[in-house]
Amino acid sequence: MSNLSRRLFIAGGAVTAALLAACTAERTADYYGDTGGGAGALIGVSMPTKNLERWSRDGENLKRMLEELGYTVELQFADNKVEQQNSQIQTMLNKSPAVIVVGAIDGSALGPVLQSAAGLGIKVIAYDRLIRDTEAVDYYVTFDNYNVGAMQGQYIVDALELDTASGPFNFEPFAGSPDDNNARFFFEGAWDVLSPYIESGKLVCPSGKLPASVDDWQSIGIQAWSNTTAQAEMENRLNSFYSTTKRVDVILSPNDAIALGIGQALASAGYGDDNWPVLTGQDADQANVANIVKGRQSMTVFKDTRLLGERCATMVDQLARGEEVEVNDTESYDNGQLVVPSYLIDPVTVNADNVQEVLVDSGYYTAAEVGL
Repeated sequence: MSNLSRRLFIAGGAVTAALLAACTAERTADYYGDTGGGAGALIGVSMPTKNLERWSRDGENLKRMLEELGYTVELQFADNKVEQQNSQIQTMLNKSPAVIVVGAIDGSALGPVLQSAAGLGIKVIAYDRLIRDTEAVDYYVTFDNYNVGAMQGQYIVDALELDTASGPFNFEPFAGSPDDNNARFFFEGAWDVLSPYIESGKLVCPSGKLPASVDDWQSIGIQAWSNTTAQAEMENRLNSFYSTTKRVDVILSPNDAIALGIGQALASAGYGDDNWPVLTGQDADQANVANIVKGRQSMTVFKDTRLLGERCATMVDQLARGEEVEVNDTESYDNGQLVVPSYLIDPVTVNADNVQEVLVDSGYYTAAEVGL
């Protein structure tokens, strides 16, 4: 079975995981057993920014879960500033935490400060973004990021019926922040699905913003996943390569923040109900889910951060107690210095047909919050 086929097969289990979220959200310290051992220790949590909904939500949820286990938690957000994140982590180290959880801004910029952590015997868990170019990272907890992109690509294939439609379809691709290791996995997953249709001419890119290969993905990356940068880029493509008679049919957006900016550019250019293009996303941010309900975004890949937080809390607890840490992947994530033992969680595709089932019935949002 190919790597792509294996990952798409695994994705089927993601629906079950999402539907179980209503139950897992209710779990407290009882889920993890007796709160002896490492309970009461200090845990540092460093998140990249509070300005993106998913990171704010992730940080607060993880803090709550760890406190329910009896740990003292220092949570810091770094405003997407690498120097600030380094400084915050160093301040945490000075307080002798048992474990530090890091959602990195730049996965290659934390080596020296994390080497200090290793020298002090402080364990490090990379949270959702791989920390690169250092041996001073012990574990990685994330979603199956390659599969996120593959799911976006497969949605495009199905929505446009690329296997049977004659085409061609005007296609505009975007990629994530060039300094985020996950962004390559997202793009690679989508590329592996879509490249046969690009090569056959069913998908054409009028702007020419089509990477020569997966390795060239950063050429279409949006720094810091900025919705304003994405909006400006989409406006430029629409103004330069499209017209009232030549319309874009499909846009690969790697996440919801970028999709918001693209959507604003489309609306300003006069796109509406009769010609809104297929538009992908990721993270199930509230505004984007509301747009899916309104027909202003086609899909998002839901990564249930409650499950991610629970798994991370379990790993922290196992480390603090001196127990064996459970992982399910020891091959995929080479950070340039070592293959980091990882725990991968499967995501799920959300569109207008299953918003209620996956996001509302599970308690992630209320119906009113997403416009149902």
